[in-house]
Amino acid sequence: MEVLFAVLISFLITVAATPVVIHFAKRYGLVDNPKLRPHPAHIHKTIIPRAGGLPVFIGIFVATIFFIPLTKQITGILASLTILLMVGLADDKFRDLSPYARLTGQLLAALIVVGSGIGISFITNPFGGILQLDPLNLSINFFNISWTLYLADLLAVLWIVWVMNMINWSKGVDGQMPSIALIASLILGYLSFKFFLEGDISQLTSAKLAFITAGASAGLLIFNWYPSKILPAFSGSTILGFLIAVLAILSGAKLATAGLVLLVPATDFIYTFWRRILQGKSPVWGDRGHLHHKLLDLGLNHQQISLFYIIGSAILGVAAITLNSKGKLFAAILVGAVVLGTILWLNFFGGLSKRQGQDSG
Repeated sequence: MEVLFAVLISFLITVAATPVVIHFAKRYGLVDNPKLRPHPAHIHKTIIPRAGGLPVFIGIFVATIFFIPLTKQITGILASLTILLMVGLADDKFRDLSPYARLTGQLLAALIVVGSGIGISFITNPFGGILQLDPLNLSINFFNISWTLYLADLLAVLWIVWVMNMINWSKGVDGQMPSIALIASLILGYLSFKFFLEGDISQLTSAKLAFITAGASAGLLIFNWYPSKILPAFSGSTILGFLIAVLAILSGAKLATAGLVLLVPATDFIYTFWRRILQGKSPVWGDRGHLHHKLLDLGLNHQQISLFYIIGSAILGVAAITLNSKGKLFAAILVGAVVLGTILWLNFFGGLSKRQGQDSG
């Protein structure tokens, strides 16, 4: 019952706070104006408030304070969310910070939460057994100062930063990013609650946090669904991406489960990252080459694309909670190959499949 109250409070606070944030964003210039801030990845033609991370932060913060004990790990999570919010609001106000400045904020948030004790202590071998990461470390001597680099912590930082950017790159159309975050947090929340019912008391906190994240995602989705009243912007996408990455660790190192749920945006991220590098561009500078852009070019609208991500993530989520580790690996390879093939087709031959106008011949 407490879990239901937590998700309800998170949802209601996010919904109640969003209209206030919309007014705040308009008044103080935290808006997306395509005339003042042209960008190849932008598809909106009108002025739309940004700062979508603020109501999400408020909903998650308040619900967490009321329903989850403030342990060292939870305090670290809230501190990291605060940093991501500040960086995001600065990005909203000053019409895009340098992507390297944003990346620095993400790294700081990841380091803080890992420093609070959240690390990837083991990973499951899909062919059997468990690989313990805690004993693995590297001693570094630099200017007579000894450092110990723990693989568990390094992997956790890389995982958290990667998921944040993957989710951030998946906010191109209205409703897309909150939909992905909603499904992912529900799947991780279900797994944590299942483990709790099976006797793992520590998973109750993870379950509460996951459903709180789901409530905030649903609250934002109401206002971000086409036509969008507010954009998630960098703050919204990184806050939700950060929580999904952390929840995958807290729910028993379920990185494979989270990875399978997020397989479509993950494949798009990996392809886009290497495409930009091979084109001689920086991978952190945006363009109009994501999967959602290609689907728009194909003739799909915002709602259809968001539904594609919702249904795809839900199907993969069901597969993630029913398959064993080996099954998840084979499913990821198969579905990833299909998604990658679709992306390649749309990039090189998408014009052949584009809906033709009545007078186009």
